[in-house]
Amino acid sequence: MVRTLATLVIVALVACPASAVKVADITRISGQRTNVLTGMGLVYGLNGSGDGGDFLPAIKPLVAMLSKFDNATAVKELGNAKNVALVSITATIPADGVRSGEAVDCYVTSIGAAASLKGGRLFVVPMLGPTAQLDQETNLPFAMASGAVDLEDASTPTVGVIKGGCVMELDWLNKNVDKSGRFMLIVEGPSASWTTASTIAKIINESEGEKGETLAVAVDAKSVIVTIPVFDRARPDGFISRIQRMDLPVLSTEARVQVNARKGSIVMTGDVEISPVVISIKGLTISTVTPPPVGTSAHPILGEKNAVAMDTTGTGGAKLNDLLAVFDQLKVPAEDRISILEELHKTGKLHAKLVME
Repeated sequence: MVRTLATLVIVALVACPASAVKVADITRISGQRTNVLTGMGLVYGLNGSGDGGDFLPAIKPLVAMLSKFDNATAVKELGNAKNVALVSITATIPADGVRSGEAVDCYVTSIGAAASLKGGRLFVVPMLGPTAQLDQETNLPFAMASGAVDLEDASTPTVGVIKGGCVMELDWLNKNVDKSGRFMLIVEGPSASWTTASTIAKIINESEGEKGETLAVAVDAKSVIVTIPVFDRARPDGFISRIQRMDLPVLSTEARVQVNARKGSIVMTGDVEISPVVISIKGLTISTVTPPPVGTSAHPILGEKNAVAMDTTGTGGAKLNDLLAVFDQLKVPAEDRISILEELHKTGKLHAKLVME
């Protein structure tokens, strides 16, 4: 029963037609990006693992902080303090932005002599924008950070995270549409090409343009500028939503082989071909018998090879996946497969872009 159910699931997965690729699947709107807030502060409450009283970059801010609470403690009076650490703070604003009052995680990193931030708490500190400045319109910090520090990796005790420790004081919303009513679609790296950008522009013009009106123009392999129709500019959400939901045809991509030598993985895209070639594989031998014996289930014929001839008919057009299938039959190790692909690329026999990671 279990085997039958598994078979039905596999058949269902194969039988279901693949849904079309939508514009939103391979693009983002310019301005729709993450941003980083930064700050400098003090983590206190450490159990003797702080910077130490002789580390003035930490003690001087501590003195300044205490003076705000009518506690004019001198630097020399904190000479034995080892429960405070000077830290840098970063918080990443998500691509969709945040509203005032929302909280995001922030990360603290010791920049002094502290041995560990375990058990410490971050004193309230303002978070500044990407250029380490206050908001230009309000002259206020974008957020305030504070809270208990958790160590995510015990082997690195000088780095910690404060879950929800950065609370927004201002809205941070990305501006996607300019004053002229235009926005830019950015084609994500793996899909970027003139063909993709041109196709997106063509589909937008055919679907949304009236009487041959040109609303979208591909300006390079990654960018498509889209002009919102005048009657949609007051409420552009519906127009942008329609653009993002548009279906794209299956486009032929460039032939590419991506190799991760550390993981031993090989990923092919496009229709990768190799020219006629003979490949010798170390560690294996060829054994032949004339006339060849007839194998049986009790006594199968086992063959060994150390060379693979691809496209011996000379017609051209052997596929790389054919070669990989032979590698599977010969049980060629991953490192040897990668070496062979590199040699094929060097000799011009691999008709694809080889990307080594």
